[in-house]
Amino acid sequence: MGDNLAALAIDSRKLRLYCLRISDQIMILGNGGVKITRTYQEDEELSGYVMDLQRFDELLKKAQQNGSITIEKNMIVGIQNKTFEL
Repeated sequence: MGDNLAALAIDSRKLRLYCLRISDQIMILGNGGVKITRTYQEDEELSGYVMDLQRFDELLKKAQQNGSITIEKNMIVGIQNKTFEL
């Protein structure tokens, strides 16, 4: 899909925290949970968290393309009063 999604394995890979890695200095933390299946797609709850982050990533990219936000060194400029509908 070409998104910025990343999964952080915590506690011997049993716990997953999903996030968006926007740059080397910007990471947006999402949600996660206990990984009891081989892949997140096999778990309805984890899959939902991933889909929300993927949609948010898509909306961020569109906002950047249309100029309503910009991504600078260590901040996202213009996001303070912006609303995103997932």
